[in-house]
Amino acid sequence: MLKPRSDLRLEARHPSYGYQVDAVEAIKNLPYAAIFHEQGLGKTKIGVDLALEWLRHNEVDSVLVVTKRGLVDNWIEEIRAHTYVTPRLLTQARPSNFFALNSPARFYLTHYEVIKSEERRLALFTKTRRVAAILDEAHKIKNPDSGTAKAFHRLAAGFVRRIIMTGTPIANRPFDLWSQIYFLDQGKSLGLDFSSFRDSLDLSNDLWINDAKRAEFEGALGRVFDRIRPFAVRETKASSGIELPEKIIQNVSVQTAPMQRELYDEFRLHVGAEVLRDGHFIDDDAEDLLKRLLRLVQVASNPGLVDESYTEVPAKIPKLLSLIGDAAESGSKSIVWTSFVKNTEWLAAHLRQFDPVIVHGERSLDDRNRALRRFKRDEDCRVLIATPGAAKEGLTLTVANHAVFYDRSFSLDDYLQAQDRIHRISQERTCYVWNLLCDDTVDVWVDSLLAAKRLSAQLAQADINKEEYRRRANYDFGRMVREILGLEGAHAGQAK
Repeated sequence: MLKPRSDLRLEARHPSYGYQVDAVEAIKNLPYAAIFHEQGLGKTKIGVDLALEWLRHNEVDSVLVVTKRGLVDNWIEEIRAHTYVTPRLLTQARPSNFFALNSPARFYLTHYEVIKSEERRLALFTKTRRVAAILDEAHKIKNPDSGTAKAFHRLAAGFVRRIIMTGTPIANRPFDLWSQIYFLDQGKSLGLDFSSFRDSLDLSNDLWINDAKRAEFEGALGRVFDRIRPFAVRETKASSGIELPEKIIQNVSVQTAPMQRELYDEFRLHVGAEVLRDGHFIDDDAEDLLKRLLRLVQVASNPGLVDESYTEVPAKIPKLLSLIGDAAESGSKSIVWTSFVKNTEWLAAHLRQFDPVIVHGERSLDDRNRALRRFKRDEDCRVLIATPGAAKEGLTLTVANHAVFYDRSFSLDDYLQAQDRIHRISQERTCYVWNLLCDDTVDVWVDSLLAAKRLSAQLAQADINKEEYRRRANYDFGRMVREILGLEGAHAGQAK
């Protein structure tokens, strides 16, 4: 048996919560494992403690942590806060990676894009050292056909320990789990055939009318977690024993403005509309079902995204101002979430009295980090306006306790990750999540779809049992999308 290393640098700086200790104890001796603790419960600390445990007991020579590019700085801060170790960074500057991988470093930190470009070098690296891999936000590899996922699947066997971590393993649909688990066990638990797994767990639009298909789907869904239970740990905020403030989620309905409704009905009933774009009037054809749904979401959010000639104040703006104003008066900060980059500056203009900052994917990482620092530290800055793609993961934004979803995409991951930036360890105030919905629009369908996705994820993750699922299950999103698009049942299945 290998002797533990007597190195004080491999000791943790701070103790862990009981459920974090339990997670490390449950999986520290396994060749691979999944940490599926709900977002906001400190998975980073679990990953760091696990890495120190392996290094201290000489189970591995080095640990490679892979995260999203925008979260590298966050991980550096977390490693500094919880350990005495300084990680070596692997970047897209390949010459410096050569020297890093030939150094005696015990802790490496990189992001997913680097893995694709350095796959060959990393494969050689795992032949010369005992390397453990920890994949943070592992739903990044949920698509088995992506280049990133394929690279990890090829590298997997070279890692002597493999860990995936995500609070939303079912990022959008139940079959998102397959590729992540394949990285761990090469198909032993969920099978080698992704297509079969996907077909049995497809939350399709025809479940509302097809009893046999619904029964098959529910049966397969209820068996998922049992297949991975030997190497998966999952805690929710409710089960962890940690005391967090209450999180109150409320839908806020508004009536569309007159011109907004007129444009909305043009796209819904006439499959397109004449709009002004780039200074020219064009016919915006929305015959494609997904494009039409997107157009309807945009018009319900801000018709100016579609038609530059739109001058009316959209229905949600007065309610947004009221919610943000009430929060500011109570001494609270707020995050306003929108799925559209072009909405961020537009919303900032409407909210200028609250001195907002903006974070979205078209801004540099340095700009984003500066905005986030200002939001956290400047008392005059009461509002952060962000897109989920740029700020939904890995960030602790408990300086705010209000989150307003001005609009939402069809992605469950976007919604859950974004709302829990405020509801996590270190939050001391009641959290409020407001979903703005335009009555009698696609917003209502999006809400129903996300609720169905959320419930199916809860069953697949064993957060609820089959009886609870069947009591609460509602497949009305399939019927609703037909009504929204004016489709016959045979065609409605294409829009999901």
